[in-house]
Amino acid sequence: MIQEKLRAGLRVIFVGFNPSITSHERGLNYAGRNNRFYRILYESGLTARLYTPEESPHLLEDYGYGFTNLVARPTKRADELTAEEYREGARILREKLKQYRPRVACYVGKGVYERYSARRKVQWGFQAEPVLEGVMDFVGPSSSGLVRMTLAEQVSIYAELTKFMQYLKEP
Repeated sequence: MIQEKLRAGLRVIFVGFNPSITSHERGLNYAGRNNRFYRILYESGLTARLYTPEESPHLLEDYGYGFTNLVARPTKRADELTAEEYREGARILREKLKQYRPRVACYVGKGVYERYSARRKVQWGFQAEPVLEGVMDFVGPSSSGLVRMTLAEQVSIYAELTKFMQYLKEP
C-alpha cells in the first residue's frame, strides 16, 4: 500500500488521481514501468538528479515535495473510479490541504484538478483562482505512459513550476 508523504510546510504536494496497481503493490508513488514522473521532475529542473520510485521518500527531505492522491483505491485506470469516490476524495483532499498548507498543490493531470475543483476547461500551469486560499494550484500533465504528449511537452509545462520554485528561493 502506498504511504502518503505529507508534513506541514511542504513546498509542493503532488496530487495524482489514484495509485496504479503497480504503485500500490510496490508501495511507491508513480512506480509504473512507463510512468514518466521522475524523469519529468528531473528534466524540468524540479530535482537536481533523476530519482527512482524507490527514492521518492527522499523528495520530502531533499525538496519538501509531498505526495497524495485524490482517491486512495488502486485501479488499472482512473475511469474505474466512481463519482462517489471522487466526491469523497475531493472532500478528504481539501482537508489535507487545510491541514498541511503546502505552498503549491500540483495536480498531475487536468482530470485530477477538474474532479477536485469541479471546474472545467482548465489550462496548464498556475490557476488564477485557488480552490483553497493560500495554496496555489498548478495543473501539470499526467505522467502516465498512456498520455499522448511528448516528454518535451510535459517537461515544458512543469518548467513553469520550476521557475516559480526558483523564484521563491531568491532573496
